[in-house]
Amino acid sequence: MYKFKDKEYPCCTSLTMGIIGGKWKTVILFHLLEGKLRYNELRKEMPTVTERTLSLQLKTLEEDGIINRKVYTSKPPLKVEYSLTDFGKTLIPLIKAIADWGNNVVENSLK
Repeated sequence: MYKFKDKEYPCCTSLTMGIIGGKWKTVILFHLLEGKLRYNELRKEMPTVTERTLSLQLKTLEEDGIINRKVYTSKPPLKVEYSLTDFGKTLIPLIKAIADWGNNVVENSLK
C-alpha cells in the first residue's frame, strides 16, 4: 500500500492518478507550466470547464501541495494567482509527456 495525505493507494500508479487524474487537473497543470496564472486567465484557457469544477480542482491541487494559491489584498480588486509549487514542478516532465503523446496521436491520425 502507498499512502499520501492520509489516503491509501494500492500501487504507485493509482497514487499518481489519484493526485493528477480526472478530466481537468492535468489540463490545469499544463496551463501552469509556463508560470503564474490568475483564475480568470485559467478560465479563458479552459472555456468548457464550469466555475465550480475549476474551483474544486484548484482547491484539491492546492491541498495536495501541487499548486500554490497566492492572494493579493493590498488594493481592490482582490487578485489571486496560481502557480506550481516545487513539488508540483516535479510533474513537469510527466505533463509534457502527456501533451506530447496527445500531439502525436493527432498527427498520426491525420495520415
